[in-house]
Amino acid sequence: MFYTLSLLSIVLSLSLWFYTQKHAGISKAFRSFFFLSLVAYAFSILLSPGDLDSKWITVARDLGWMAIIPAALSFLVNKKTSFFLLLGIAALLTGLMAGGTQFDVQKVNTENEWELLVELQEGKDLNVLSAIAKKYGLILEPAFKMEYTENTDLDDFYAVEIPEAKEALLAEITRKIANTPGIDWVEDNETVQVAPIESRLVPGIEKKYGVNDPNLADQWAYAALGVDRFYDFLRTSSGKPVQTAQIFILDTGVDARHEDLAGQYFSTRKSYDKDVRGHGTHCAGIAAAVSNNGIGIASLSPGKSYVKVSSIKVLSDFGVGNQRTIINGMLEAADAGADVISMSLGGRSTTRSQRAYEQAVKYANDAGTIVVVAAGNDAGMAKDISPANVTGVITVSAVDTLLNRASFSNSVAGLKMGLAAPGVAIYSTLPGNKYGALSGTSMATPFVAGLVGMLRSFKPELTTNQVYEILSLSGQTTSRPQETGKLVRPDEALFLLLEGQ
Repeated sequence: MFYTLSLLSIVLSLSLWFYTQKHAGISKAFRSFFFLSLVAYAFSILLSPGDLDSKWITVARDLGWMAIIPAALSFLVNKKTSFFLLLGIAALLTGLMAGGTQFDVQKVNTENEWELLVELQEGKDLNVLSAIAKKYGLILEPAFKMEYTENTDLDDFYAVEIPEAKEALLAEITRKIANTPGIDWVEDNETVQVAPIESRLVPGIEKKYGVNDPNLADQWAYAALGVDRFYDFLRTSSGKPVQTAQIFILDTGVDARHEDLAGQYFSTRKSYDKDVRGHGTHCAGIAAAVSNNGIGIASLSPGKSYVKVSSIKVLSDFGVGNQRTIINGMLEAADAGADVISMSLGGRSTTRSQRAYEQAVKYANDAGTIVVVAAGNDAGMAKDISPANVTGVITVSAVDTLLNRASFSNSVAGLKMGLAAPGVAIYSTLPGNKYGALSGTSMATPFVAGLVGMLRSFKPELTTNQVYEILSLSGQTTSRPQETGKLVRPDEALFLLLEGQ
């Protein structure tokens, strides 16, 4: 509304400024109003949550419109009736144009909350819910999209949207749906989000690792991970990659044009190739920044033949999504041939038994995809966070510069496949060819995902359990391994994979 009113004010004040040129006082007032409207317009553009590309396109269009309308009206200055008739039409068109403007904020559907996920029994259809849907005004639609439905029950899940006026009855509606014959399962469509912690750089390292990336000195984690030995082993080993593994970052999008990502980035959908928030771009750089290119940072991949990275936008530009958007992203990545899914996201779970997530992980695993998930930043237990607590995922905690569990990191105690990676003051890529340091299990997760991608480049047939066994056996024991899991050691893991018996 603010944007629409400011643009309308510009068109009207500019037109009337020219129309009243013969009346100095009135003309001056409209001129002042024009400049105030221009300032308001600028603020409306700056404060909108859209990305820069869509804003520039909108501004260019609006500037053209601001020029055309007064120019056309200038020919009617001496024809009062025609002037104001055309001005009225122009104002109407301006309002319609501005009102229909949609800044490219996100490609994630958050218009509806879709509070519940409901699984029908095999062979049942939505008719079993028709009475409840009619009583409460529910909206129902298939919850998930996938290429293959033969070996999964996800095609039996439906999303349920409860009208705002009936949201207070959520518990009642949930109970009645659960007790309806033909319903197999009901669960909340839980909210997930990202919350990285901005961080200052820690003292750098002097090692060069045989690559020429100028900001490598800011990547303290490489000393902790033994990357010098890892690179040396890659250079001297007779083992060579047999595929370029695909790492999918499920997040807020990725800046596909970043100078240190573009060389190893591949797009599956244009709308995923932007990142307003920056979280996904930061994770992508950790997992697969282009190494040895003379700019920016390095990743575990010293060359382009090992891994490549892509994005699926599952979170809004504010870093928020829900279980349904995450699962659809997982299915999309698996269907696209992902070797690794990296998810630096999560939310507190209301139940430890979440069938939809479990089915999604199984679908991904069956497609040959390994799922790596952040443990969360609540300084609590990852077993209370989804999807970190889902069976079949590798859950990643964060360690600090002393290789102790980071103060914010959740513990992976009680989970079957917990690992650790550096997650404090991690320097990586940010949108617009920028770089910066963030902290969080969000940053630890793509270290592990990138390493898994490297291992899969040598042996694509590796399963989740096999990868976890390699990383755990080769990992470094921390001061509290029951809370962190083993700290991954890329050098030892690769040696165990290629040379171990």
